[in-house]
Amino acid sequence: MGVPLDSREEQAVEVIDRLEEAYPDSTISLDYSNRLELLVAVVLSAQCTDERVNGVTADLFETYRTPEDYARASEAELADAIYGITFHNNKAGYLKGIGRIVAEEHDGEVPDTMSALTDLPGVGRKTANVVLQHGHDIVEGIVVDTHVRRLSRRLGLTEEERPERIEADLLPVVPESKWQVFTHLLIDHGRATCTARNPDCSDCVLEDVCPSSKLDHDVDLASGESWD
Repeated sequence: MGVPLDSREEQAVEVIDRLEEAYPDSTISLDYSNRLELLVAVVLSAQCTDERVNGVTADLFETYRTPEDYARASEAELADAIYGITFHNNKAGYLKGIGRIVAEEHDGEVPDTMSALTDLPGVGRKTANVVLQHGHDIVEGIVVDTHVRRLSRRLGLTEEERPERIEADLLPVVPESKWQVFTHLLIDHGRATCTARNPDCSDCVLEDVCPSSKLDHDVDLASGESWD
């Protein structure tokens, strides 16, 4: 029966412990070899699958190796290079703008502060957190993507709806040493079991502590709607 633990803090620790056992190698799934490639890949991954991004960046990173390469390219050229990525025309503009700013204002180096990163085109707090964590080994927040939003609500860890508010709500609940892996664990579980439309509650390692379990409850706390 899906009954969460008494406090959100206890619930978070239990979720992390179980998911770490289920996904011992959980980490970022984007392919990159340096900070610029990481930044580009994360910008492209917005509303797009990591698998598709990795397929496009395999060739992209062979052609565009420096911020100046992106800055010199036309938006049309970049859009063609990332064709197949969701919103490729908009993201082409982001890449060109990122290249120019990184080259001109940061000596060609991807910045290492939240404020400088979020000043870049197409970079919000989620993207900046990923770049800080995996590019600079700086962990100052929790990355809230669509999987983290869905699972953290389903599991009763937050009732907030917007990513920024979800992150702020989770920070005092999730142990700081687990902020980075928490995201990857929820992403892995969201892809494998706790999917958006048809979660496999009968084969879920968290079912007995999940207040959204279809086996026991009528409402999906992620959406607030009744299960079909």
